[in-house]
Amino acid sequence: MRERLDCALLAVDQQDWVGAVAGSRIGGRLVLHALPPESTSPTAMLADPALQRGRYDAGLVYVDEASLGQWRMALSAQSIRQPAILVIYAVGLRAQAIRDLLMLGATDFMQPPFCVEELRARIEHNLLRPLPAHVAETPPDYGTPAPTHTGIPLPTDKAFDTEAKICESILDRSGTELEAYAVALATQRATSRASFRTAKGEVVARFERAYIRAALGRHGGNITLAAQMAQKHRRAFWALMQKHDIDPGPYRTSPSVPPRPSRSG
Repeated sequence: MRERLDCALLAVDQQDWVGAVAGSRIGGRLVLHALPPESTSPTAMLADPALQRGRYDAGLVYVDEASLGQWRMALSAQSIRQPAILVIYAVGLRAQAIRDLLMLGATDFMQPPFCVEELRARIEHNLLRPLPAHVAETPPDYGTPAPTHTGIPLPTDKAFDTEAKICESILDRSGTELEAYAVALATQRATSRASFRTAKGEVVARFERAYIRAALGRHGGNITLAAQMAQKHRRAFWALMQKHDIDPGPYRTSPSVPPRPSRSG
């Protein structure tokens, strides 16, 4: 993970709070940026050019009861491309209100008192979150046939695609389908909750690596285009490449066919 992370501050009528927290924090490891003064509404803040271009690693949104309705409307606007990581600073909000904001596209939330260490940790965690989809934490009975998951009936063992085949065609698979396959594969291999989580994490990591490699291969090693395909900001995609030790160089030699990885995993 990079030493410095940049986070935009999005707050309606909270100039004093923004002024108090903005600036370089934790020895420069987290820099909090105030948006231009002309960005006065939630919609204008989310549409800020620097935020839209991925200038920041994340956005921190100050939401209280007074601004809750405005943020709900802004987040629900389909015309606005939201930042890859949007952390809600929930001030005096009920659990249902926080849940609504997360359903509308917010990535994470934190509550007072404000802690810069916690904010950096949450941004780091979300930068490295699994790429294709989040897999449910509650597993079915271990050792049983794979169940229907998220509405998709899974094939039987004989018809079930091998993991290698899934990885070969991973760009043609939906996130929901990959999620279902990951749960099914982990269920078949696990004997307990702990082993399920381990198996699931390993499967998701392999899918993630395959997706990154395939996206780079399709776009000839162009990280920006590969990140757009993954619906991630370039910085977040680059962080995932570093996490999996993937070098874009070899993919630039043959745009149409992703090269074989130099090492296993």
